[in-house]
Amino acid sequence: MKAWRNPYIVSFAQAVAGFKSGKQTPRDFLEHCIANVDRFESRVKAFVTLDRKAARKAADESTKRYKTGKPLSMVDGCPVGIKDIMATKDMPTQMNSPAFSGWQSGQDAACVQALRHGGAIIFGKTVTTEFAVGYSGPTTNPFDVRRTPGGSSSGTAAAVGSGMMPVGLGTQTQGSTLRPASYCGAVGFKPTIGALNMAGIHPLSATSDHLGIIGATLGDVWRVASQISLGIGSPGYGFMNGAGESLPVAVQPRKLIRLYTRGWTEIDSTIEKAFDEVMEMLLAAGVEIVSKDTEPRVAAFEAALERDIDSALDIVAYEMKWPFQDYIARYGKQIGQRIHSLIERAVEMSPADYLAVLEKRRLIRTQCRELAAAVGADAYVTLASSGPAIEGFEFSGSRTFIVPGSWLGFPAFSLPVMHADGLPFGLQLLGLDHRDATLCSTAHWVMQTLAGE
Repeated sequence: MKAWRNPYIVSFAQAVAGFKSGKQTPRDFLEHCIANVDRFESRVKAFVTLDRKAARKAADESTKRYKTGKPLSMVDGCPVGIKDIMATKDMPTQMNSPAFSGWQSGQDAACVQALRHGGAIIFGKTVTTEFAVGYSGPTTNPFDVRRTPGGSSSGTAAAVGSGMMPVGLGTQTQGSTLRPASYCGAVGFKPTIGALNMAGIHPLSATSDHLGIIGATLGDVWRVASQISLGIGSPGYGFMNGAGESLPVAVQPRKLIRLYTRGWTEIDSTIEKAFDEVMEMLLAAGVEIVSKDTEPRVAAFEAALERDIDSALDIVAYEMKWPFQDYIARYGKQIGQRIHSLIERAVEMSPADYLAVLEKRRLIRTQCRELAAAVGADAYVTLASSGPAIEGFEFSGSRTFIVPGSWLGFPAFSLPVMHADGLPFGLQLLGLDHRDATLCSTAHWVMQTLAGE
């Protein structure tokens, strides 16, 4: 199987050398992105707000800095889309909710501030599902307008996948960064929970919400994540492991743990064959693959996941009580039915119930770390979605393959290396908490080995 090749993708990380040499300028790069907006946006519908005038002004200022050899940071001149649950001082933040139509914060979220101060071009606000958990917006998949782009970071993934920008911000509480990245042929990155500052991003679940990055390449997502980390820090956490301008060097993993979770009941033979071919390529390159079929400790871990994974949604629901109980009281049916249902689920939980599900998560985190250490594995590997994007827009696709990593709060990548029927889907690498750079080194090697990048 040949790796997926996105014909539209544009990479800022690959363009920076041209900015420094003078062969290209940030304004040239932006105009290429705008040309793709003009080409695709009418059918992809990735943006809620798009400010070409402000973007061009910022690109011209960046161009001047490169000409004097003084870029502000590793993201100076990079067009970045901002998921529309993140505050922006110069654009509305509407959460895809009629209750917040036209609402404007007057200030930037911490992540936006870190990027803006670093010279990034805040290109526009991208479509989200309602509050990143409810009904979908108008965005379509860049490769088939009949299919979902995934959610909830739908606009960000679709814009990157169609070359309208090189990178954008998303969030992930359960599957909202890796799944849309998988569907749209982009790289998705969910760092360790807490590694990136969440201030100014509308909350769902304080202990499950991750700031995620979707980009054209590993280099793009790593630069943006690193700039957010080093530019603003994260209260009580510090800085993302290995944050820096340079992509962590590619390192071949010694051993990977292949996970068979309940998601494998959702896929067809074509998807399984594509994944098996990837595993065969990794084996041929010298990577040992262990699974429940060969290692009883892996089987025990998967059994624990299967037993307790549904409690991940209990945590999310309980932690949504603020502010969504208030929203329902104030706005009633303007708040979607899924949110009503989650709050009903939370109301049925007692404080003891909440403590019990937190304890389940603590135990599974410990088991995940201990298993990797016991078998000498560098990461876990599975699918990032149950195949290519599904048809229709009422449902943004199964999150079954992705919820375990969100529940754990451990770093994960979706790598765009597989395809079926002309549509992409991603390989998921899941690492251990606070070892983001180690996982990125593994992902770098996998992309070199499978895709020649």
